[in-house]
Amino acid sequence: MMKFLFFLIFLIPLSFNLNFWIFQNFFFILSFMYMFSGLNSFFMNQLGSFMGYDILSFGLILLTFWIGSLMFMSSSLIYELNLFKSYFILIILLMLMFLYLSFSVIDFLMFYLFFESSMIFVLFLIFGWGFQLDRIQASFYLLFYTLFASLPLLICIIYVYLIKNTLCFYLYFEGIIFLSFNYLYMFMLLSFLVKMPMFLVHLWLPKAHVEAPISGSMILAAVMLKLGGYGLMRVFNILLYFCNKFNFIWISVSMIGGIIISLICLYQIDLKSLIAYSSVAHMSMLLGGLMTMLSWGVSGSYLLMISHGLCSSGLFCLVNIIYERLGSRSLLINKGLINFMPSMTLWWFLLCSSNMSSPPSLNLLGEIMLINSLMGWSFFMLILLIFLTFFSASYSLYLYSFTQHGNFNIFLYSFSQGYIREFILLMLHWIPLNLLILNSELFILWI
Repeated sequence: MMKFLFFLIFLIPLSFNLNFWIFQNFFFILSFMYMFSGLNSFFMNQLGSFMGYDILSFGLILLTFWIGSLMFMSSSLIYELNLFKSYFILIILLMLMFLYLSFSVIDFLMFYLFFESSMIFVLFLIFGWGFQLDRIQASFYLLFYTLFASLPLLICIIYVYLIKNTLCFYLYFEGIIFLSFNYLYMFMLLSFLVKMPMFLVHLWLPKAHVEAPISGSMILAAVMLKLGGYGLMRVFNILLYFCNKFNFIWISVSMIGGIIISLICLYQIDLKSLIAYSSVAHMSMLLGGLMTMLSWGVSGSYLLMISHGLCSSGLFCLVNIIYERLGSRSLLINKGLINFMPSMTLWWFLLCSSNMSSPPSLNLLGEIMLINSLMGWSFFMLILLIFLTFFSASYSLYLYSFTQHGNFNIFLYSFSQGYIREFILLMLHWIPLNLLILNSELFILWI
């Protein structure tokens, strides 16, 4: 585990000397090194004094490295216009290092430290390379929403330490900790629910996405939202008693919230905002399945974490490709793009169809498992699931049909092809999203 950490640390001094694209190659090498480092069993691997991984960490770390390499590929404008590219490389390096540590540490306090520190670098990305003047307000939303909920978590971690005399994730298997107050259950979950984000505490996400540069949107959608789900899975060992008692509250809020958010998606004008709200809708279904505490729900939520990370990141890349050419993300201007960029329409179709969970994408398998777990928990969930899946298909079709079809803007009588770099970028999102289903037992049998 340490070798990958040192790989990242030794790249930091080189960020001011080496070429922008050499860093991208380094991250691809790192991704493949990690992928082939081997996961021989479903138990803990490469366990050290404070680091180690099981299959849950393994998939999320691999996703982090993969998206990290694609972030460089999508940010060619920073390289071409020389927009402080050395600082940009440095911030991405530090962010990926903290995310790697968040997923690989086995200590609660260390996890809390890296979990919160990783947000600082997203803040820098939005401040430094964001699009509009509202980016300062968006950054403060992001900061205060996440910090407000995370201080109670720190107090709870200290409380748990006083009871158990250890903070290691894997030493909590022997029993349930009866916390003194029901409030502590809520405080431990709140930080992760805000990070996911759950409906009612989701307002920071669309603002942050709209103002962030493409690299910020990619890492925020693909990895940052997964920190919440990962944290919940780790913390459930401690809270089993209270989870069985109170989880129905979160399931109800997230499922009804998912339907409301899906309806909000249908009248969005900004393309980035639409995809950001669709992320909240997906996360609400993920949270509902995870909170059932059934094995299908936990496996399905892990599957959906990986698949949503790839799919959502790819959609943000598509929006950025259009934004770089037309200078707008408005649906009112971006119409008839099949005439403007016919070669990109295929990728719009493939990624929008994956977003609505069509086969053979991983989203489909994840949602089938989540639907099964929610139906197993309560048959009345069927009514909510019907609406949620229908509206999920609706906003994906709305996104595709409104952008690709319709009257072409009279000021844009031109024709544009994508660069090879852009096609490779989209292909590297889509191929793992649709081919990993062939090896889906890895995601399911680990529990």
